[in-house]
Amino acid sequence: MTFLPVDAQFFQKPTLDLARSLLGMLLVKETELGTASGWIVETEAYIGPEDRAAHSFGNRRTPRTEVMFGPPGYVYTYEMHRHCLVNVVRGMVGNPEAVLIRAIEPFTGIELMYERRGADKKKQELANGPGKLTKSLGIVKEDYGRPFFEGPLFIAEGRAIQSVKAGPRIGIGNSGEAKHYPWRFWEEGSPFVSK
Repeated sequence: MTFLPVDAQFFQKPTLDLARSLLGMLLVKETELGTASGWIVETEAYIGPEDRAAHSFGNRRTPRTEVMFGPPGYVYTYEMHRHCLVNVVRGMVGNPEAVLIRAIEPFTGIELMYERRGADKKKQELANGPGKLTKSLGIVKEDYGRPFFEGPLFIAEGRAIQSVKAGPRIGIGNSGEAKHYPWRFWEEGSPFVSK
C-alpha cells in the first residue's frame, strides 16, 4: 500500500482549523522495520505566545521550541515523562503555534505496533494517547524538524469524519484560564480516543 504526503499548503490554515482538519488524516511513519500508520482521531491546539499551556507562551524561544518559530508543517517532538510526543507546527514564521496529535486509530503495520507496545494490548490501547501513538508508529525525538509533507514521517490524505467534538485540553492543570479553552478536538464515538 502506497501513501502520498499531503502538499505543504495543507498546513497553511489557522491553528484551530488545522487541529480540526487533521482529524481523519493518516499519520504515517516509515522505519527500517516497516511502515505503520493510523487515522488521526484526536488533536489539541496550542496558540503560541498568548496560550499559557503552550511551550512558546510569552514567545519563549529555546532550543526545544526553535522549530515552532519556523514555517508551518514541520515536526515538533519533545519528551514528557519519558514519552516522545509529536506536534504539527502551525503559525507564520516567528509566530510559534502547534497542534499535538493525541490519538490515532491503527490502520497499517498493526503487527509492528503490537511488537512495539506489547502483544497483550487491546487494539484500542495501541495508540490511544500521545505517548502510545509515537511508540506504536516508531516516532522518535530525532524526527524533530522534519517536514510532515515528505517521508519518512508524514501526513497523507484521510477519510471523512462524521462528527467532531471539542472540549478542554488534557493534563495542563497549571496553566490558569488556558486549561478551560475548548481546543481539544476528537472524532465523536471513536473508541480510539484517549481517556
